[in-house]
Amino acid sequence: MSTWRDEKNQRARVRLEKRLSASFPACVLSHALRQPLIPATQRRAVESYWRHRPLLADRLARALAAKTGQPAGWEWRLGSDRESGLPISFRMPPAPYRETAFSRGPGHCGVCGQPVYRLGWHRDLWGDDRPNGNASWHAACVVAWQLWTAPTEHLRMLKLRQNRKCAATGRRLLRSAEVDHRAPLFAVWSEHRTRAWPELQGYWGAPNLQVINKPAHLEKCAEEAAQRSRRRVIVANPVANEAGSRHSGCH
Repeated sequence: MSTWRDEKNQRARVRLEKRLSASFPACVLSHALRQPLIPATQRRAVESYWRHRPLLADRLARALAAKTGQPAGWEWRLGSDRESGLPISFRMPPAPYRETAFSRGPGHCGVCGQPVYRLGWHRDLWGDDRPNGNASWHAACVVAWQLWTAPTEHLRMLKLRQNRKCAATGRRLLRSAEVDHRAPLFAVWSEHRTRAWPELQGYWGAPNLQVINKPAHLEKCAEEAAQRSRRRVIVANPVANEAGSRHSGCH
């Protein structure tokens, strides 16, 4: 049997433990030493820890955002200029601290607005008394953002969360099952955009994500398309719609 992996892990462990700081999170070290390939640096160990825990990263990112709060004067808007930091589509999560106008500067996370400390950690375990001026993302917020913007990449984990049962029918999930937003994002934009920013984040996170079998997803998408069509008619001709409602109420 090849000893390549054992030798590689031995070298990585020696390198990791040689540079290990006294305040390094014990949970991260325990995770790192259990991996098939041990990460050789503290930073890689932290990144691996959160990459294997996207739901925990999601909860933490939303909790940190709630702690920061919505900046004064901010509202959810779309834009086409990348330099402004505004999202170009309502399908992207609103992130005020990624916007140029509300950025908190180096050492603060663009997702949640909180200070970023050594190794991308969200707490100052090392007593530095200041954020890491070279960092702009928490390691956890990186993973949370990936979950929010590409939930299909986490299909297996989301299936396990539901015990492999379809959220729509309760039947066993098939291989063709798909990730879905319970409340569709177009409805979030049209009906809930004035809600507080930390509350909005939940529509991209785990609370609004589900896995359903493809037939159920197709049926749900058809219903949502009909809703969008009705909304466009109402917006295009509100006077006629109001008159029609009064007429129907006479019978």
